Amino acid sequence: MNKRWRAIQPRYVCWLSAVIMLACAAAGVADQKKNGAAAGVFTEDRGKFTIKLDGQAVGHEEFAIEPSGGGWLAKGNSDLKTQQGPESKVTGALTLDPAGVPISYEWTSQADKTNVAHVLFTNGMAKMTLEMQGAHPFDQTFTFNSSLIAVLDNNLYHQYAVLARIYDWSKRGAQTFPVFIPQELMPGTITAEATGSASANGKSYEGLRVNTTDLEIDLLLDASHRLMRLEVPAAKVSVTRD
Repeated sequence: MNKRWRAIQPRYVCWLSAVIMLACAAAGVADQKKNGAAAGVFTEDRGKFTIKLDGQAVGHEEFAIEPSGGGWLAKGNSDLKTQQGPESKVTGALTLDPAGVPISYEWTSQADKTNVAHVLFTNGMAKMTLEMQGAHPFDQTFTFNSSLIAVLDNNLYHQYAVLARIYDWSKRGAQTFPVFIPQELMPGTITAEATGSASANGKSYEGLRVNTTDLEIDLLLDASHRLMRLEVPAAKVSVTRD
């Protein structure tokens, strides 16, 4: 090693270390942006559900809950066919902030006609633009008493997995949320309450009961609070993860 290298080596090493530290810091910021807000209420999840009516399979849903930008995206698509009506397809994409507050929502429903809607949420309001096949688009605004709104649309059961995440498990007890059912243009309220351990088909779960104005819905969750099964006894509907 020559004298010149020995003279500049400490200065070079310090400079190189600083570059490495800056690169690591930049990579950390990039990972945070890529992975969304890991410190929020969500964890990444994806899967498939089988939808049953009175014990008979009538449809399936594929879904994913994943980081998107600085927040999260919950998306799914369902295919249903019953004896009472034509085959229908529903897709939904809900963007949320790390705490579970909805930012935007888009849904498409295809049956006899195709309907599409776009919803923007801000300060406890939902501003919807609805495009119905054969009709002019129209706008409608819904107002809620909180920004933490549960979006629970028709036949998109993964949205109950989102509800299970925004429920405060550290507090437990009955918790009331404003709810929005976009396909029905219907605002309202629901109450969710942890029911303790539950079992189905020989497996143990954590129970979360959701009460609407006319229905009682039981969510069965695993130890990580992922939705594994949903039951609506009064409607004879069950939804199970494949």
